Amino acid sequence: MSEIGMQASHWADLNAERIIREKGEKDQYTCASGITPSGTVHIGNFREIISVDLVVRALRDRGRHVRFIYSWDDYDVFRKVPKNMPNQDQLEKYLRWPITLVPDPWGKQASYARANEVEIEAELSSVGIEPEYIYQTDRYRASMYAQGIRQALEKREAIREMLNRYRTEPLPDDWWPVSVFSSFTNTDNTTVLSWDGEFGLTYRCDDTGKEETVDLRTASGVKLFWRIDWPMRWAHESVDFEPAGKDHHSEGGSFDTARLICKDVYGTDAPVSFQYDFISIKGRGGKISSSTGEVISLPDVLEVYEPAIVRYLFAGTRPNSEFAISFDLDVIKIYEDYDRTERIYYGEEEVGEKRRAKEARIYELSQVRSVRKTMPFQVPFRHLCNLLQIADGNIERVLDGFGPLESEERDRLRVRARCAWNWITEFAPEDFKYTLRTAEDSPVTLDLAEKRAVQLLAAEILEKGDVHDEKSLGEAIYRIAGEAGVDAKQFFAAMYRVLIGKERGPRLAGFLLTVGRSRVLAILEQYRS
Repeated sequence: MSEIGMQASHWADLNAERIIREKGEKDQYTCASGITPSGTVHIGNFREIISVDLVVRALRDRGRHVRFIYSWDDYDVFRKVPKNMPNQDQLEKYLRWPITLVPDPWGKQASYARANEVEIEAELSSVGIEPEYIYQTDRYRASMYAQGIRQALEKREAIREMLNRYRTEPLPDDWWPVSVFSSFTNTDNTTVLSWDGEFGLTYRCDDTGKEETVDLRTASGVKLFWRIDWPMRWAHESVDFEPAGKDHHSEGGSFDTARLICKDVYGTDAPVSFQYDFISIKGRGGKISSSTGEVISLPDVLEVYEPAIVRYLFAGTRPNSEFAISFDLDVIKIYEDYDRTERIYYGEEEVGEKRRAKEARIYELSQVRSVRKTMPFQVPFRHLCNLLQIADGNIERVLDGFGPLESEERDRLRVRARCAWNWITEFAPEDFKYTLRTAEDSPVTLDLAEKRAVQLLAAEILEKGDVHDEKSLGEAIYRIAGEAGVDAKQFFAAMYRVLIGKERGPRLAGFLLTVGRSRVLAILEQYRS
């Protein structure tokens, strides 16, 4: 972390300091995150993952050793088939099974759960997030939590009382803190009948009517309910920090009850936490929801935003603030904002010291790996979009136009160019898109004044095209419109029709310079006579 970054009061740094203060000096701090892979892991879920990663980085920047664990709750029950999954009828047959035993509907992974896990695991490294993955199926089926389950059974009445504090309808007297997946059917359609006070648990399979007594030390199907499972694992892993969504942090929510259970049942304090808010999507239809399948995933976002800017979106926003990830014209502004932050970090743009410290820390936390010693070669996103449309999406041709580049620089720009082209083809508004006309296209219809103005501009470019900059060429365009007796606005529209077949387009002077003297003259040649 830079000296400037150390001075900043970024929310990740404030939480790192809070963890150290509340948990004391330790040889290792454990930061945790996790989710049930019940469907596509959406970008709202990703907010928790990256929030933890940013705090982990802040702790490591302070010289602390940190264990970052990510738990896949893949032994949860399969409750609903998301709408975006194939083979719906086949998946329906596995409702109430543990999701780790549901087959992958695509037929590629070992299970439905693993298919959803693999998608996000493959992308997290690309945004600089590399946690230690824990698969709860493996742990439960290996009876690793036998003692934790027994402690919950021993404190069954105390747990019921804690949960009832926040319930409008109290839990029944025969409530148990565990569920059982039947060894006869694999479903959780079971009823716990009794516990022997040690490790023996008896249940009935409600689908078959059969009863079975299992030993918690060897049984693979006994699982704590979520509100008890969460604090049990806090204690088991010695978790020091784990954030949660606003629903879990609401009054009487799962965090409130987990805090009580962690202390009173498992004898340890709950981790430091904070609440993170929801994320909305702008410029692309659909509400984020794993259960319905209407989701925007991290891979979807990476189609439009380069990895460092994905991190920037979250590093630059406080976790308890709701914000939208845009796929509309705001994409251009987000890239511009990031590039400005980069210039501020490297001292290429002057701002006040307080602003510089803030932007510098956001920039540091946005980097996928370490921060470069020298400022990267910047190509504005809007300009890149113009270059790509002029080149009909040929990314390598566009990159060649920047001259010799180091391989690392070229690779970085290639990622931005791919994002730009994806955005143009999939999400950009129609009035932003265009295709450059060629000399082979039929001339557009112009009146005499418009044609005269086009001819004068062609002569200007032929004579002075190599010496004009955007300002001087812009001035020449207005002068030519006056000489030809055409309104400037009308002349601009005529030029856009000539160049791209539309009434509007990019700023004309800059666009002409970007297209290049020879290509522009080839198009305007048709209007000389």
